[in-house]
Order: sequence, then structure tokens, then C-alpha cells
Amino acid sequence: MIGLLIRKKHYYKYMRKILTIFFAIIFFAGNASFAEGDIWDYFGDQNVYGQKPVSDKEFEQALESKKKKKKRDKNIPKGEEFHQSNETKFIKQAEEEMPVLCVPVEIKLSENEILPVGHYQISGEKKNGKPYLKFYQSHYLMAEIPAVETSDDYNQETVHFVKILDNGEKQIKIIFGSLDFNAYSVVDIAE
Repeated sequence: MIGLLIRKKHYYKYMRKILTIFFAIIFFAGNASFAEGDIWDYFGDQNVYGQKPVSDKEFEQALESKKKKKKRDKNIPKGEEFHQSNETKFIKQAEEEMPVLCVPVEIKLSENEILPVGHYQISGEKKNGKPYLKFYQSHYLMAEIPAVETSDDYNQETVHFVKILDNGEKQIKIIFGSLDFNAYSVVDIAE
């Protein structure tokens, strides 16, 4: 029993010495005073990387020179001035975007032609005074359907719209609106 106690005392004594030496090594290795004259002396110094220091006056001058330059709209050609209200600009941009219509059924165009189910960009165009609805996928014209011009806007909130309305079991009504005209077309569903 006494031998067991002596062994435990020696164990703790040696462990205390080992831990003391271990922490001393960690403390002295982390001390920066040993790293003097090392490559780390220039760490973070801006002049090492070829940059020259800038005075406050030079910095302020650079900021002022950037503030003085007036940015111009890249869409307006050089030498021309263009004044337009924001509302008109929005309508002009909306006119360029064609509305998208999701066609959930196959549409019968003629006896031999069927417009498949899909998403189509719709544009309205008048040829010889008659309105037509053009169905595009990407930049390919998929179909051109004759329409009937109307003054009804179908209570739509936007100027540009296209929508499918139910018109019985065998037909659908496609309504279209733009700045130029409003129109509708009743087409047969393919069987």
C-alpha cells in the first residue's frame, strides 16, 4: 500500500515538470521578440509591394476628379440630346418585350397544321389593315393567326397582355392587347 502511494506521488511530480516545460516552450515560441530580423518584419508594410504612399491631399484630389465626371447614358448616341419623361420611357421599353402565353392544348391551325402545347411569345401586327397574332418560340415564327380588332381591353391592368379565355369545349379565345391595338382570336382545339 505504501509503495502504491509513493508511485502516485512520483507520477504527479513528473507530470507537473513535463507540463511546466511544455507550457514554457509554447510561451517562448510565441514571443515575437525572437523573430527580430526575420522576413516577417516587413509583413503588412505597403512599400514592400511597390506601392507608394499617398498623402491626404492627393487622395482628396483623386476623389474630386471622379466626382466631377458626369456619367452619360450609353443608349443615347454621342452629340444628341434626348429628353423624355419616365412614364414614356417605361412604356417604350414595355413595348419591346413581347408577352408570353402558355398554350395548354394543341391548337388546330388548318386541316394539316397543329400548334403544339408550349410557351409562346405573342406579337400583334396589322397587314393590309387586318390584325394578326404571331406565335414565336425563341426567334422562330411558329404560327400566324388572323384576329379581330376590338376596343375592349378585357379589364386587364397592363397595356401589353395576352391571355386565353374559355370559349366552350372545342374552342379557346385568345385575347391580345398592345399600344397599337387590342384584338381577339377564336381558335379550335385539336382533337
